[in-house]
Amino acid sequence: MKPQYRIRNWSEYNAGLKTRGSLTFWIDEFVLEEWIVHDLSGRPGASVLYSDLAIMTMATLKAVYRLAGRQCQGFVESIFGLMAIELPVPDHSTLSRRLGQLSIELPIVPKEESRPVVVDSTGVKVYGEGEWKTRQHGVSKRRTWRKLHLGVDEATGEILAAVVTTHDFHDGEVLNEVLEAIECPIDQVSTDGAYDHRHCYDEIKAKGAKAVIPPRKDAKIWQHGNRNGKPHQRDENLRTIRKHGRKRWKQDSGYHRRSIAETTMFRFKTIFGGNLSARQFDNQAVELFVKCAALNRMIRIAKPDSYKVEA
Repeated sequence: MKPQYRIRNWSEYNAGLKTRGSLTFWIDEFVLEEWIVHDLSGRPGASVLYSDLAIMTMATLKAVYRLAGRQCQGFVESIFGLMAIELPVPDHSTLSRRLGQLSIELPIVPKEESRPVVVDSTGVKVYGEGEWKTRQHGVSKRRTWRKLHLGVDEATGEILAAVVTTHDFHDGEVLNEVLEAIECPIDQVSTDGAYDHRHCYDEIKAKGAKAVIPPRKDAKIWQHGNRNGKPHQRDENLRTIRKHGRKRWKQDSGYHRRSIAETTMFRFKTIFGGNLSARQFDNQAVELFVKCAALNRMIRIAKPDSYKVEA
């Protein structure tokens, strides 16, 4: 029987979900005040210079409401018209040209204590044929995707770090870059078996954290007990699995909390879809970072507090 869950904070969660769709949540007075970087040269006919905040706001609206470039421009122009605000709006070409130059900082609620982090990756389609054509005629050379590697706070569900690569990067190759992007202390890093490599354990150890990575089914001991030095953490995990079973190890180590990352991936693709609209890699990366930042803001105002209903 499939387990059922109920939400404790339904009224707050319901109000937060409505706020996610509010234009005043994404466009506040501070954004309008900083919309234009004023030209101080005094030259007549100087072009309008939009601030990075204005470009990021446009990119966020484009992602949240799933708009094309020209549609996003018309959408913001209509908003300014209804608000009687006399501000110019970047056209779609300006938005595309400036997007790859943005530096996106993920909004994260500060915490003093160390965080348990879950690391995983997901694929996002860039362009390609429909699924029917793929089944009938196979995958063509134009079908490709990008990999989004995320470091997620296990307790809050916030995205702490995001790295974008092409699809030919292995998950373990990017682990160190994800960990280095997390500035707060880390006490545990949970990943799936794709990160079962010696360098991944070393990179997690360098951050002062405990590694919770399931060894492969055919895993062998790396450092036997008759050697000098402390036992390797992977070997300790493997010995526990051999003695008590993989299921018991997952329960004792808290490995099942790794599903938080999968929940984040599901939430990400449900809200923003599984495709990218940008064509250049830098723009694609920033587009994904903008979506991660928007998702963190959404989680901050609307996150369900659910509990399992006992049969």
